[in-house]
Amino acid sequence: MQKKFWLGAMLLVSALLLTSTTWASSFRVVTTTSTLGMLAEEIGGDLVQVRVLAAPDRDAHDLDARPSFMAAVRRADLLIEMGAGLEEGWLPAVTGNAANPGVNVGRSGHLRASDFTDLRPSITVDGPNAGHVHDEGNPHFNVDPYRMARVAHAIGQRLGLFFPEQAEELEARAEALGRQLRDHAEALADRIKPNQQFIVYHEDLDYLEEWLPVKSVGYLEPIPGLPPTSAHLRRLVRQFEAQQGRILYASHQPERGARFLEQQLGWPKFALPLEPPIGEGLAGYLQLMNQWAASFEHH
Repeated sequence: MQKKFWLGAMLLVSALLLTSTTWASSFRVVTTTSTLGMLAEEIGGDLVQVRVLAAPDRDAHDLDARPSFMAAVRRADLLIEMGAGLEEGWLPAVTGNAANPGVNVGRSGHLRASDFTDLRPSITVDGPNAGHVHDEGNPHFNVDPYRMARVAHAIGQRLGLFFPEQAEELEARAEALGRQLRDHAEALADRIKPNQQFIVYHEDLDYLEEWLPVKSVGYLEPIPGLPPTSAHLRRLVRQFEAQQGRILYASHQPERGARFLEQQLGWPKFALPLEPPIGEGLAGYLQLMNQWAASFEHH
């Protein structure tokens, strides 16, 4: 029994040392989200080792600047963030304490995905709730595969700067990845009955109307970042009474408001992940797209 224990411990230590050695000897890419990690892994292939900071089931708005994040960024060759304010609550503290000037804003080792695509206008800018956090636009564009295809192109070009001999191949991989994302989005859109309306918790899953033939008509939050209030939920009930629709919210968001609308309106509710599992590559993101689209196929 004791022999088996020590053998297992030795194997675990060996595995950790191997992982650490691989990370130390590779071109190190750190991404804030698992969608960005997927893109970097698919495009960089064997040239890169990727670390994702935010767990897929966490709200990337609301993380702590953990020492492990600083350690990863300190040794990174390339830092990729979503930008547009998504990580503004914690990433500046991480980079500020990481003491790695190569990944500072404006350096080739720093890529802000939002710089390479347009964004949905945020209701915090154009609506009655002006002055809230998303002044650059809605930062949850990882829910839109077309926009992520543009980000893939940018990542391919940026990795090409570090690997000039493989630059053409890296850009080709990025283009192929973007094509797969666009093709899958088009195939899913063809399966969806058009003009279905839906309410989302936060302005994140509303990006689904950018590539599916569906219509976002409201938010459970009265103002982004504030929990649903009874008065706001009652207004939604009065507004959509006798209509058909769906309620979508992220898996990490509270169910209570969605459950109230489900009971009052009879609309089905769906809790959906916003990010793919870490390490499952493109297949994981395509499966995530399937989950998003399936919420409009259930009756």
